Amino acid sequence: MPDQWRGMDLGAMGNPDVQTPNMDALASGGALLSNVTANCPVCCPARGTLLTGRFGHQHRVDVNDAPLPDAELTIAEIAQDHGYRTAFAGKWHLEGGKRLPGFVKPARRQGFQRWAANICSHSYWNMHYFRDSPDPIPIDGYSAKAFTDETISFIRRDPNTPFLAYLQWGPPHNPYVAPPEYMALYEPERLRMRENWRGPVEFRPNRTIGSRADIAGYYAAITFLDHEVGRIVSALRETGQFRNTIIVITSDHGDMLGSQGTYLKRKPWAESLHVPGIVHWPDGVVPAQVLSVPFSHVDFVPTMLGLAGMAVPSVVAGTDLSRHISDSTRSQPSGLPESVYAQSYTPTERGEHPPWRAVRSRRYTYARHQHGPWLLYDNDSDPYQMRNLADDPQHAAVMARLDDLTMDWFRRTGDDWRERRDLPYR
Repeated sequence: MPDQWRGMDLGAMGNPDVQTPNMDALASGGALLSNVTANCPVCCPARGTLLTGRFGHQHRVDVNDAPLPDAELTIAEIAQDHGYRTAFAGKWHLEGGKRLPGFVKPARRQGFQRWAANICSHSYWNMHYFRDSPDPIPIDGYSAKAFTDETISFIRRDPNTPFLAYLQWGPPHNPYVAPPEYMALYEPERLRMRENWRGPVEFRPNRTIGSRADIAGYYAAITFLDHEVGRIVSALRETGQFRNTIIVITSDHGDMLGSQGTYLKRKPWAESLHVPGIVHWPDGVVPAQVLSVPFSHVDFVPTMLGLAGMAVPSVVAGTDLSRHISDSTRSQPSGLPESVYAQSYTPTERGEHPPWRAVRSRRYTYARHQHGPWLLYDNDSDPYQMRNLADDPQHAAVMARLDDLTMDWFRRTGDDWRERRDLPYR
């Protein structure tokens, strides 16, 4: 799980500028989920959801830098109960408190046995991380490689015992950097900007986000991580476990990078909300699928449990779509969601928009504030979301239907309009 990697920046999703041959091969050999939504497109809430299969207001990490409660049931704890050995490597960011490359006590690791991680750092060179003591382990060079090394070491240690490994890299999250040989692959002036790109946006005084140079660095980091995915695939092949291992690739949220004239995440536009989705398993997933069914972060835990033959606990809020991914004879099995639910419990970064709630269907994106509609896009006819149809009388019936869906999700999940504020980590 790379951090802040938007769904359209993958070769298999049709971006010709970014080089991702290893992930493209996994997509063509398995299921490419083309319509994956981050339920809450900001770091900590998304990470809590990807471990629990529950919405942010349910697992109580609804803002950045809040701790995931010990009482929450995670996929690692479930897997451990089924005899799996478990491991976590990379950026944790569920400990709460200060945002630093700090130590997480074993009692706070939510079911992960082997540990090679820190709380949070985006200083990608010469970082440090921790195992089972508070003694820091320095990383020489670009940090993502060290976390891949730790994951490969875990796989090789006992490949014949079932295992669950979560690898959560920091890039391509800003500051949009990668090793020099990868930066050299991308010339900023040769890149094709998205049609809704409005150039670099002021982030802080004398600092912008979304320049061509930023996007080149972003692509370079993605290509580096693609190489790391290739290393993991090689390790699985060498240990004889490639065909018997489910590989899942996604991200916590996207990055606006100047599209719609804004930056970073927390927005209901596709660049923030849409994340990659690849599920590869030669022994259990039908290859060469492109699935447009609405899918979201809450669905990953139940779907992975379903693929692995484990029961999904009733506390999980997401939908088990494993049959849809693995059944080659399916037509349209019952139980497929009509829409997925998305939220921002906080205002957007610059405070220009209040908290919002949204749904994403196969065709439409709809978002509203507490007091009424905000955005409506037909993603089929307007893939860059440049025409807001919320005030279009011809789409009033569609908008009313989507608003009903949104508020149905709101009520069923126990959501509320209480405005949250990120915890002051500095």
